[in-house]
Amino acid sequence: MASLYFYYSAMNAGKTTSLLQTDHNYGERGMKTVLFINAIDDRYGKGLIKSRIGLQKEAVIYDANFNFYDYVKNLEGLSCVLVDEAQFLSREQVDQLGDIVDFLDIPVLTYGLRTDFQGNCFSGSERLLAIADILVELKTVCFCGKKATMNMRIDAEGNKITEGQQIDIGGNEKYISVCRKHFKTETKILR
Repeated sequence: MASLYFYYSAMNAGKTTSLLQTDHNYGERGMKTVLFINAIDDRYGKGLIKSRIGLQKEAVIYDANFNFYDYVKNLEGLSCVLVDEAQFLSREQVDQLGDIVDFLDIPVLTYGLRTDFQGNCFSGSERLLAIADILVELKTVCFCGKKATMNMRIDAEGNKITEGQQIDIGGNEKYISVCRKHFKTETKILR
């Protein structure tokens, strides 16, 4: 029986690496997958999912108007749907992914951040936390050694940024994964 999965974490926990490994495992068994990446994440080129350790694969690009169910229902012999950067999904798109599981009996594995740089849920993450069948936390560590659960935005000089647009695509040059305590003491956001 198919399930809707949400693999979530702070930045730098290996979400994309895990997605690409899962895709590889399906491929080794001769099973067909489809991978999706949001249009706004074009750091490595349009339609390319790439992990920081160098693994990469082409993916279908989705934007705010994309309908996952309509796209997937026409694919023959599909064994699994994999969605990177799931925090950027809309509530409706998460429900479409649920429909793929419920009505097409195809497992859907989503990977994304739980919260933004201000400690707030992204809309896609919030909906996935509410309706996913299986929630899996991927873990990374803060500079103090504790589990990192928060994403702290920084500028080029390493100064903490606490205001601005929710979405600012970037990697280690813009974000640091930290524990809740250091998020509180460094940003003063949750205090």
